[in-house]
Amino acid sequence: MSPTGPAASDFPVLSAQGHVTFLGAGPGDPGLLTLRAVEALASADVLVAEPEVLDVVRCHARAGVSTPELTVVDVASTTAVPVLRDAANLVMEAAKGGRRVVRAVTGDPGLDGNAGTEMLACAAAGVPFEVVPGVANVVGVPAYAGVPLRDAQGADVRFVDARTASDRCWSEVGASDATAVVATTLDSVAAAAGELVSAGRKPDTPLTVTVAGTTTRQRTWTATLGTIAQVLKQAKVLPSPDGHQPVIAVVGERSSAAQRDQLAWFESKPLFGWKVLVPRTKEQAASLSDQLRSYGAVPYEVPTIAVEPPRTPQQMERAVKGLVTGRYEWIAFTSVNAVKAVREKFEEYGLDARAFAGIKVAAVGEQTAAALIDFGVKPDLVPSGEQSAAGLLEDWPPYDPVFDPIDRVFLPRADIATETLVAGLIELGWEVDDVTAYRTVRASPPPADTREAIKGGGFDAVLFTSSSTLRNLVGIAGKPHNLTVIACIGPATAKTAEEHGLRVDVLSPEPSVHKLAEALAAFGAQRRDAAKEAGDPVTRPSERRPGARRRRSTT
Repeated sequence: MSPTGPAASDFPVLSAQGHVTFLGAGPGDPGLLTLRAVEALASADVLVAEPEVLDVVRCHARAGVSTPELTVVDVASTTAVPVLRDAANLVMEAAKGGRRVVRAVTGDPGLDGNAGTEMLACAAAGVPFEVVPGVANVVGVPAYAGVPLRDAQGADVRFVDARTASDRCWSEVGASDATAVVATTLDSVAAAAGELVSAGRKPDTPLTVTVAGTTTRQRTWTATLGTIAQVLKQAKVLPSPDGHQPVIAVVGERSSAAQRDQLAWFESKPLFGWKVLVPRTKEQAASLSDQLRSYGAVPYEVPTIAVEPPRTPQQMERAVKGLVTGRYEWIAFTSVNAVKAVREKFEEYGLDARAFAGIKVAAVGEQTAAALIDFGVKPDLVPSGEQSAAGLLEDWPPYDPVFDPIDRVFLPRADIATETLVAGLIELGWEVDDVTAYRTVRASPPPADTREAIKGGGFDAVLFTSSSTLRNLVGIAGKPHNLTVIACIGPATAKTAEEHGLRVDVLSPEPSVHKLAEALAAFGAQRRDAAKEAGDPVTRPSERRPGARRRRSTT
């Protein structure tokens, strides 16, 4: 056995036909994938996925996985949804070639779609397969719409596919008092409601209709069997060329409007459906984007600054060598990019985190500290208060010749960094080697459609985390539309925004990107509550009428 892992003989031998995993990708929210689904995707040679879930599953597949495109044939004259004609052929061809195949479907393989037919084909051909269940559409969508299918008293639940339901099915469901969960399409909801009324359900029976369930495009309408057609018409949802969109309708008392007002947790998120522009690199924006998603927003990351090596690397090379030879008492990192620059120089010299032994390490804030910990270095000093150069100086000890054998600090920074930290350290008695570790330059312009969305009001909000970020975004993409909510991390950034003619709506109470996101969420919640109190529909800023008043928030 290899000392680094199990031998190949420790694993079961696959048959010559390969292996197929039928995988449920859930209704649409990527977070609903199971752990077993992620494991199966990571080992797949071929990924055959329905178009609706391809983006959900592809990010978990290994690099180089084959993703053959399914042929979608529009047969709207006979059915309301396109048909995937060649999925079974693609699966069988790859499996017979000895490859590991993942066949990803919307919802659950045993309840949604026609995966059963493909499973039978595998069984007939002797191709081994497994099934990884997923969150079924008829279960996941009502949960996200705030419609529980059962309560403490219990109740029968009947699932109906309106596209294939027989007259007998409609009669049985219509004659019962069971909660009915109907999978249909937007333009067929009224017809399904009519079938239930004809079979005996009362016209005043409550129902909800949810489209794009579990995604940030989700919309839910509450009505009754007798009024749903009028409700969709008044909402200007129908008639529409998008009427073929699949929906889940829940019929029964648990879908009443009064109950859903209390339980609609997903659509009540403070930034639900907001498109929020995050002008930071993907590495910088990762945790911020995750936080925005937790508020229901859809973050769009647009880099405004590109990081490049210094024009003259000799100064950085001398400083790193001095770090190893004991020239410094401290090294201070003021950004994640500084950590990255030093780490890359270490790797170039064949060094690792052990080279920091005996040296005190400072980080300007939590994100920089996290980058150091990922490198294997635990910082000795992180600001206890404000996460900035000023906050770092407040906690930095003055030089003491008795306790500090060396009086020098290595400060790897950007070429455009301010002098606040250098001046403060010198005042505390330290000698500072202020070294340019990287250069920041304006990034390339984003794609044309993104620039148009920025200038045309396609974004609901934009987060500015520095004055330079704001200036660069305006330079490469143009000024955000006046309907877009402008959120700034501090007074200096807000002043820069106003100098560019932008009206600042949200000001972070602390110079922290996470506090800035919290402040934007609080603004969104206030806006939602105000609309409900006034009896107005809850809309996103990009949907507002030009000239509408805007409220400034400092929470």
